[in-house]
Amino acid sequence: MDLNRASEEDKLKVCRYYFYGGFLFLPWLWIVNAVWFFNESRTNSKIRSMVIVSALGAVVWMAALIAWAIIYQNNRADWENGDKLAVVIPRGYE
Repeated sequence: MDLNRASEEDKLKVCRYYFYGGFLFLPWLWIVNAVWFFNESRTNSKIRSMVIVSALGAVVWMAALIAWAIIYQNNRADWENGDKLAVVIPRGYE
């Protein structure tokens, strides 16, 4: 979709789809929404609010994912079911 040719209603519609799609555990849609509609958010206040919330939601998702990865990597061996969560069991495991 070429944003330069789209009407304001179409831009708002697509932005709204991406915004609500991010709530379905698809945070990459929020990233796309924030990047794609960043310039449009300067002129349209409805798009601006969705772009800001999309960017904040994506940052929160990424922080949670990074925190989970760090906690899991540091505590995997100590947890009772830690290795059962792993897709690939490291070589040398009994």
